[in-house]
Amino acid sequence: MEGDAFLWMVRHAVVDGIAGTIHASDAPADLSDRTQLDALRRHLPPDAASYASPSRRTVDTARAIGLDPVLVGEFREQDFGDWTGRRHDDLAATGGDEYATFWNEPARSRPPRGESFEDQIARVRRGLDRIAAGPAALVVHSGTIRAALSIALDLTPEAGLRFVINPLSLTRIDRLSKGWRVVSVNQRLG
Repeated sequence: MEGDAFLWMVRHAVVDGIAGTIHASDAPADLSDRTQLDALRRHLPPDAASYASPSRRTVDTARAIGLDPVLVGEFREQDFGDWTGRRHDDLAATGGDEYATFWNEPARSRPPRGESFEDQIARVRRGLDRIAAGPAALVVHSGTIRAALSIALDLTPEAGLRFVINPLSLTRIDRLSKGWRVVSVNQRLG
């Protein structure tokens, strides 16, 4: 896409579910943090186009901050395949060598019938190419934001996984005609 794009990337609210679970795309968001949701609403540019992952938690979060987003499949969270819906502690106890091996090299390993973080970066790159010039608010996942930061900073997938991206945090990056600019990462407004 041509033209400068100014991206306000919001990580969705905490999942309303059992902690430590690899949540499916239909997991709902816990929208009880009204202070932070209101702060995000006030901070986003009023004329921004809005986009979101098609997951329920991102759509719920986007609507809670007053957005009616275009859903972009490329902004989904990393696909954990057969591990989706399972708890990490259960997988560690019963997942055998496959689960342990994945965590030895999480950037390039794939869960059974899933994708690697490296695969997610390639997918997010295609999604970012679809964003029109001008201001845009994206409500997405921590992995999506890490992937975007990896793209913007020309990082290896391993380095991209080092970012902490908290629920309801704001990350600002700009896609400029001469490259990328990172304005802020994991900013808490409320």
